[in-house]
Amino acid sequence: MTLINPTESLSVKKNGNSHKVTKFRKVTFLLLAVVAGLLLVSIGFVAWAGDTAAPMPEAITALSSDAQITVTQDEWITFMPTGAPPTTGLIIYPGGRVDARAYAPVARAIASEGYQVVIVPMPLNLAFFDANAATAVIAAYPHIEQWAIAGHSLGGAMAAQYAYDQPDMVDGLALWAAYPAENADLSGYDLDVVSIYGTEDGLASIADVEKAKDLLPADVQWWPITGGNHAQFGWYGAQSGDNPATIGRATQQAQIIEATLNLLNNLKPQ
Repeated sequence: MTLINPTESLSVKKNGNSHKVTKFRKVTFLLLAVVAGLLLVSIGFVAWAGDTAAPMPEAITALSSDAQITVTQDEWITFMPTGAPPTTGLIIYPGGRVDARAYAPVARAIASEGYQVVIVPMPLNLAFFDANAATAVIAAYPHIEQWAIAGHSLGGAMAAQYAYDQPDMVDGLALWAAYPAENADLSGYDLDVVSIYGTEDGLASIADVEKAKDLLPADVQWWPITGGNHAQFGWYGAQSGDNPATIGRATQQAQIIEATLNLLNNLKPQ
């Protein structure tokens, strides 16, 4: 008969338990490290997204109401003409990491021609977090019979995505230095589209814009702005990665407004 040493047996149990505790501690430490890493990445991302290009003084001035335009700022920034009630509206998606107020001057100018204009601030200033935001806007203003949607840069790509996903909601699309993603093929859609782009754009180049030609309806209006760049689609100063414009911001804005109004003025009836 083999005798079992109680002391030896207890030692084995202690060593086994000690090994399990050490393994548990290692796994716990690893999980905590992963969570901490994800938390730091999330905090960094939120800080990066929140570091927006600030609106210029011209944009802030454009946010004031007067006898012609009533401006409201709540969930959205809305520009309402004070004359005859508008029947056509324009929804604007801002560019990525750009303060929505930077598009106030162009919105105000379009509203002064009799259109209701709504700028939609985006979660974390990135339109892909709420590409369907236009649906709530449309529902909030039932008096508007026709809607078009515009967007700058990332906002334009998401505006195109919305038009692709909700073809019965909008009748027009204005791409400002933007183009649809490959999964948003609008070529077969009955949709009025204008593509407005700057020849000096360092972020949405002519080649980038033209490469998406096959994703747009055949009758798309191409509206190049000679000398225009990316940042001058809004009023927020210079932008990293962009090229210098060879025309002034006001000159470029005038062409953006003209091209967008041309789309609105000629929307096909529903």
